[in-house]
Amino acid sequence: MFSSKKLILALGILVIASLLLAACQPAGTPQVIEKTVIVTEIVEGEPVEVVQVVTPTPEPAGPRTLVICLGQEPDTMFQYGGSMLASSQVKEAIYDGYGANGIDSNSFGYQPVILEKLPSLADGDAVINAVDVAAGDRVMNETGTEPVELAAGVKVRPAGCRSADCAVEYDGTSALQMDQMAVTFKLLPGLLWSDGTPLKASDSVYSFNLGLDPDTPNPDRFTEERTAAYEATDDVTAVWTGLPGLLDATYYINFWLPLPEHAWGGFTAAELVDAPESHDTPLGYGPYIIDEWVKGDNISLHKNPNYFRASEGLPVFDNLVFRIVGENSNANLASLLAGDCDVVDQTSHLDDQSELLLELQSAGQIAATFVTGTTWEHADFNIKPVEGFTSGDFFAAWDEDGDGIGPFGDVRLRQAVLMCMDRQAVVDTVMFGQSQVLHTFLPPQHPVFNANAKQWPFDVEAGSALLDEVGWVDDDANPETPRVASGVTGVPDGTLLEFSYETTSATQRMQATQVLAQSMAQCGFKVNLNYFPASEWFADPPDGKLFGRRFDLGQFAWLTGVEPPCNLYLSSEIPTEATGWAGQNDTGYSNPEYDTVCNAAIQSLPGEPSYEEQHLKAQEIWAQDLPAAPLYLRLKLAATRPDFCNFIMDPTNNSEMWNIEEFDLII
Repeated sequence: MFSSKKLILALGILVIASLLLAACQPAGTPQVIEKTVIVTEIVEGEPVEVVQVVTPTPEPAGPRTLVICLGQEPDTMFQYGGSMLASSQVKEAIYDGYGANGIDSNSFGYQPVILEKLPSLADGDAVINAVDVAAGDRVMNETGTEPVELAAGVKVRPAGCRSADCAVEYDGTSALQMDQMAVTFKLLPGLLWSDGTPLKASDSVYSFNLGLDPDTPNPDRFTEERTAAYEATDDVTAVWTGLPGLLDATYYINFWLPLPEHAWGGFTAAELVDAPESHDTPLGYGPYIIDEWVKGDNISLHKNPNYFRASEGLPVFDNLVFRIVGENSNANLASLLAGDCDVVDQTSHLDDQSELLLELQSAGQIAATFVTGTTWEHADFNIKPVEGFTSGDFFAAWDEDGDGIGPFGDVRLRQAVLMCMDRQAVVDTVMFGQSQVLHTFLPPQHPVFNANAKQWPFDVEAGSALLDEVGWVDDDANPETPRVASGVTGVPDGTLLEFSYETTSATQRMQATQVLAQSMAQCGFKVNLNYFPASEWFADPPDGKLFGRRFDLGQFAWLTGVEPPCNLYLSSEIPTEATGWAGQNDTGYSNPEYDTVCNAAIQSLPGEPSYEEQHLKAQEIWAQDLPAAPLYLRLKLAATRPDFCNFIMDPTNNSEMWNIEEFDLII
């Protein structure tokens, strides 16, 4: 039974939709749903709950409106002007396949939307050619990762070379050939902009050039800067050519989201940043057209008659409204229950309502969606702290040996920490059983997840035995007091096994770390929990705590997409003064074997035997070395009215609006 507080939140009335069939109704068909309503009547002077079955009068057929409630207001609709998820939610309605430039990214793979197919080396629409290069040409360096200008003394990979081991030093005069990728993309025929103008391959090239313009606020020009040419060879064909020496594992998505050159060509890149035509109501080719953006209130759209799937009866709804409701999860859930929203999206931050969402779903009042996405929580060990950092006695003597390796440099200590973390308890309590424990940097659903990599179950006895082996002993046989050092390398005898476990002040992280700290105490760890605002925790190095390597054990999240992120733990990614504090490997972990395997994986192409082989091997090494404790997958949460269908949240697609044209109601 619901508490009185929850009944108030549910607007004081329990409405349970019944007779819901597992089929979506055709567009324009009025919906008739019987509802069971519990009302309070006065019988003989006493309040009594009475069940009534209500069949509402069917509304006449007419235009249908879909209302989606956003927790955040988009910053801009301009393709290169922002990166908010709220913006992506709306852009999915005006650019089909917006998330990956006219390509969807579902189920750890990619699917063409406005392209005939994804190019492949096997089909011949992607090729690797040996081309002549000369002094002054832009090519890739010996690692195949950074663009350089070819000159005498520069080391590069000649044609046929796939690793730095076979790189050669250019002498400045001799003939040299390098491998170069060329990839051909074909648009679907007959695509139109919403104003009826034909959409051409040149619109994609226009977008590419716009992204390269220095006046365009493009935060990521990684692929553009590694492109030798991107051109339209006819109205439906675009060809991408990489720099010599670049073997891009995701070559088949190097296509740029088309932008309407016929409508925007008269603007400079600087003008497009704020122009209403691009910032507020950009022209698109997707299922809907923006009518108006009322700042702080709503964005209204209507059906695009020129949508390329219009003949399929899509989109289903005639009108679409994105209501901007803010991040008050209680209010947003109440709006859904009241019928003011058909969908409450993930920007509405329903995370703290998981228990209530499950209860309301069980009662038939809503449909809740919990998806383990690609964001994974982990606790990083500071294996190699920045010089001069100390955090109590545990780290006080870390640099006496001159190697810069702290106590967590002993892999056995890292393994013991993980075995003493009850991660399943976090999943069961904090995540209400909707997530799962992780064992590597990839979720089990990923195509190259290594199921044979070492897994460390919660085992207080085994963890304690490993601590004994390292020299962290329970000298008083009291599990409530921390262990002490006795012969631990680099740590004075008598030092308490005490360190700080730090993360952001997000509620879910605070709850998770409290559970983990309590379980670690059973092994004799004294864990001091510290929480910081995200701006402080993620502050820029060298002074920032996390990437300045000024922490003991630190929790945060990385995003795993389609491509496995073994590169996060490469030695070359350690942020140091010498690298200008660039890099993502805040642990300081360095293993030459791991570096070799991960680099080989990165430099392999999908379909090649080495691609899967090296990615599997990288996980095997990582799971044994544990530079970080893999914890659990973060959830993506959203909710809809109970009679909603075709709402599919996918782990690897950032936006749950990816198939908004198919959203419908059940009959």
